[in-house]
Parts: sequence; C-alpha cells; structure tokens
Amino acid sequence: MTTDNLWMHFTRRSSYANAPVPTMVRGEGAYVYDDKGRRYLDGLAGLFAVQIGHGRTELADAAAKQMAELAYFPIWSYAHPTALRLAEKIASLAPGDLNQVFFTTSGSEAVESAWKLARAYYKKTGRPNKHKVVSRFIAYHGTSMGALSITGLPGIKSDFEPLVPGAIKAANANYYRAPVFGDDPVAFGRWAAEEIGRAIEREGADTVAAVFVEPVQNSGGCYPPPPGYFDRLREICDEHDVLLVSDEVICAFGRLGEYFGATRYGYQPDIITCAKGMTSGYAPLGAMIASDRLAEPFLAGDATFYHGITFGGHPVSSAVALANLEIFEREDVLGHVRRNEGAFRSTLERLNDLPIVGEVRGDGYFYGIELVKDKTTRETFDDDESERLLRGFLSKALFDAGLYCRADDRGDPVIQLSPPLICDQTHFNEIEGVLRAVLTEAGNMI
Repeated sequence: MTTDNLWMHFTRRSSYANAPVPTMVRGEGAYVYDDKGRRYLDGLAGLFAVQIGHGRTELADAAAKQMAELAYFPIWSYAHPTALRLAEKIASLAPGDLNQVFFTTSGSEAVESAWKLARAYYKKTGRPNKHKVVSRFIAYHGTSMGALSITGLPGIKSDFEPLVPGAIKAANANYYRAPVFGDDPVAFGRWAAEEIGRAIEREGADTVAAVFVEPVQNSGGCYPPPPGYFDRLREICDEHDVLLVSDEVICAFGRLGEYFGATRYGYQPDIITCAKGMTSGYAPLGAMIASDRLAEPFLAGDATFYHGITFGGHPVSSAVALANLEIFEREDVLGHVRRNEGAFRSTLERLNDLPIVGEVRGDGYFYGIELVKDKTTRETFDDDESERLLRGFLSKALFDAGLYCRADDRGDPVIQLSPPLICDQTHFNEIEGVLRAVLTEAGNMI
C-alpha cells in the first residue's frame, strides 16, 4: 500500500515525502499497534474519543446487528428506534431542561448547528439582529465555515478567509499566563468572565446571540475554569439575553468524570455540543442538545428549523452509542475516572522537577503540560524554536518511545494527554516514564 492517494487531515504532506507514514492496524485496550507490530500507548484516546479503549467487540456486534435490521434511514420527517432511544438516553443524562437532541455526524457540525439554532431562535422570537457569537482566543471549535469562524486560532483560518462575519473573540481562562492576579484565581476567573461580558457590550447585546466556551479549553493546552468563572459567565449571559453554549465535543462522556463538563463545574448551559466520546470513536456521531425553551418556537404551525445532515442520527452509529453508554454504566467508567484522576494528576506532576516543564494542568483524564525556556520567568519559545522543538524533535521522539500523544503549539508549546478512560496507575507510570526521558533530552537541547 502507498499513501500517494490519501490526503491526511491537518498534516504537512512534505513530512512524508521521503518517509513512510505511520500506519496503525489494530488496537487493544489502551494500546494501538502499527503495521510493523510495534505497540504504542494511546495517550490521546485516538483524538480525545476512545473512552472505553480499543477492540471492544460489543460495539462491533451492536453495529453488525443494527446493519442487519436497518442499515440506514434518515431522520428527516421520519424516525427509527435507535435514534429515538439514544435521544431519550442523552436527554436523561444532560443537565437541566436540555431535552432536545439534534444529531450530527461530527463536533464541527454540532457547533455549526448550535450557531444556526441561536440565530433562528432569535429571529423566531422577534429579535432578528441577535446573530453574533463570542468565543475565546486560541479556542478550537471546528473546521466547517461557521465553526471555523468561532475558532480562535488565526493560523488555521487565514487560508479560508473571509469567514462568516459576526464571530467575536475574548479572553480565555489561561491563569498560568495571567501573573498580574498573583495567587487569586477567583479574581482572575471573574475578570476572564467579565472580559466576555465586555465583548458583548462592545458589540451591543442586541446583536449577540450566543457565547461558545469549552468546560476545559483544549487548544493552548487544557485551561480549566477558575473558581466562580462559570457562575459569573452564566449571570452575564442572562443579563444580556445571550445563550450559553457549552462546547463539549472533547469534554463530554466521561473525559472529566461526568457525562458532561457542565455537570462537573456546576453550570447550566442553554446548548451543549458533543461528539467523539458518545460512541467512543467507534462510529461517527455528534449532537446539539438544546433546552426546551429553544425548541418552543419550532413546535407549532409551519415553523421549521431548516437544517439537516444526511447521516445525522445514523441507525448504526446510534446503536453503537447505546452500546457504548451501556458499557459506561455496567463498568462504572465515570466512577473509575473520579477514583483515579488524582493519581493521574500526581503522576504527571512528578514532571514538575524538569526545567522545561512550566505547568501541568487539567482535570479528569484531560491534561496539558506547558513547556518553557525558563521556569522562573515563564519565558516561552519563539516560533522557530517551537518548530524545532515540537516538530523537529518531540513529536517523533515521543512516538518512537511508544507514546502516542500530541505536541502542539497553537498557543504556547504543550504536550496534550487524553488517554482512554479505562487507564490506571500502570498506564500513568508508563506515560510519565516516556515523557520524563524525552523531555529531559529536549531540555538538554535548549
């Protein structure tokens, strides 16, 4: 097999001009294996998705059974049993009155759907000027044109501009890079929330429809919310009649020890977007989960939400999701994460003795390790140094050492970790051991 015809996503094609592309052929538990028989610890759960680990035949069996019964039918004016059961199940798990489940096939589509619903809702309720959205700097929310507009990463947007107008950016919750607040995370959290409020006011609240935030911001290396942040953000959204959208494409379905990150941090969104872990990555499926209030204008007369996706709520994907959630309950996956997240944190925090490690941060099974030139001043790497460090050394060195994770510099340089939720202390030790060896070598290169 050659890779001449496969256009890989987010990949420099020149990287493999004279080298073979790593090719994975199977997975088992927390590990994946390449075509040469080498084993790698999957420290990223595929792409923040494989919650219950690789090789679970129950999910394959659920897919095969559904294919034999009804392989495909759309949910455009019709329904099928697996979509009905899954929607009911998700509504029962979602916080508050988030009872309306609109299925997609990906996280980007879920985010796109949420922005479209926010716009349509305000048009239906007599406030047609409310169409803009506020999101946070460096945040990633997807790649379709609307979702990409909400994304706060200039480097991945420039080739596709002009994008959808009305996507405004505000401060994120990176406490490590906010030294002016000293040892007062509560003050920082209030300031960061108020920055979103000020963005709404600058644009005019009568023009802003929604705020999009992740419970833990992924891009930039896992920014958990400071104390009180979401309480104040909820108040700001209510004060300005703006919808709060919790983008949980990564954080939902156990990543933070709860089905939804909003539950973990105790806030009530108007919409949740999710995907990835809903099926543990075994089949493509996403969802926008909306409150009953947002559905109300579409429940009578000829009102219609003119939006749909061919494979949204696919029967096979829905069956896989139901089987996945059954495993969550039967094996107490959420409890496992809660019982072991402290051990995961403390194991990673051993790396704080390395000069190149600036901060270890995250929650649940979702962590970022920020890399610095100077631990005392928190000086980061310039673009050329980051290129040499991450792409020139770390990515390949970590992989060669048997750890699949992500070395990322979409914000400051970080190592991202998001292992399957079945991992335990044995896996944590293996992750720490590989990181220690490779980061020690990287530190000696500075």
